Amino acid sequence: MIEPSRACSDGAPSARIQTSDLGAAAAERSLDSVSMTAVPPSIPDRVAHYEWGRIAANLDEVGWAPLAGLLTDAECRELAALYTDERIFRSRVVMARHGYGRGEYKYFAYPLPTIVAEVRASLYARLAPIANRWSELLASDLRFPDTHPQFIERCHRAGQTRATPLVLSYGPGDYNCLHQDLYGEHVFPLQAVFLLSAPNEDFVGGEFVVTEQRPRMQSRVEVVPLAKGDAAIFAVAQRPRRGTRGYHRVTMRHGASLVRSGRRYTAGVIFHDAR
Repeated sequence: MIEPSRACSDGAPSARIQTSDLGAAAAERSLDSVSMTAVPPSIPDRVAHYEWGRIAANLDEVGWAPLAGLLTDAECRELAALYTDERIFRSRVVMARHGYGRGEYKYFAYPLPTIVAEVRASLYARLAPIANRWSELLASDLRFPDTHPQFIERCHRAGQTRATPLVLSYGPGDYNCLHQDLYGEHVFPLQAVFLLSAPNEDFVGGEFVVTEQRPRMQSRVEVVPLAKGDAAIFAVAQRPRRGTRGYHRVTMRHGASLVRSGRRYTAGVIFHDAR
């Protein structure tokens, strides 16, 4: 999920994985997988079902949070199958041409597919209060409106009119360098990734990773455990972190490790548009 104006991170991050956080993610997967069976099938209802207080706490603590089973198996197949339909995409990026890694991705054009549009609007409404609280903690005057159409109107007035949701395709030997998805002046501080393929069935390797760069310290790396249909919410570029003298900014990046075999599809939902 990289725009041609950005490059990969040059630093080699520390490989220390927070096993306690991975355990918490697994526990959330177990709870949500059971309870999701009883909710109505609409995407807005599924999004409303999650425990958003716990999600906000996870985002505050480590900069990412899992949403287990947000998409059905059929929806994953549908989104992955769209990759070959050139009519619905505005551009295709081959990562090796830009030094972003290996593999490729395509940005959707407007109008977005219904699944993508519903996920984008539903998640934004839940994440806007978290984004506004983060702004307050970082002593920023920036505030985000309650609904996604209102925020997109702000982006479009500033010349950010190109859709940013995308689908990524990785084959054997492909990977995505650490990066941030920044597309202009207006940046929503959170975004989502959806795994559309089944690990160890459709592909091997290709773990989604996030890194956190704290002031005067080496980077901290976490592997985000995802199953087919799962989503993860994570910080786009910076998030607040409590220190001994109050809150300060820490820098976040994300990427994907080497795919060793098979084909891995993911979808990315970025809430701001691009110039």
